[in-house]
Amino acid sequence: MKILLEIKDEKAPHLVALLKELKFVKTTTITPAKALLLKEMKEAIQELNLVKKGKKKANDAEKFINGL
Repeated sequence: MKILLEIKDEKAPHLVALLKELKFVKTTTITPAKALLLKEMKEAIQELNLVKKGKKKANDAEKFINGL
């Protein structure tokens, strides 16, 4: 299982140290840019799933491109 945590900068070293002591936990630090990308991708997937379920209407790609 993978879990993404958002922790205040001043608290992060303490938690990371604790997690590293646990032999069954592997930690990886990511950049703020990568964290933002992951968040945006998750939101996009959630929106796509709503469109597939018919709970949200999809925008026409051609209209979007022409609007640029």
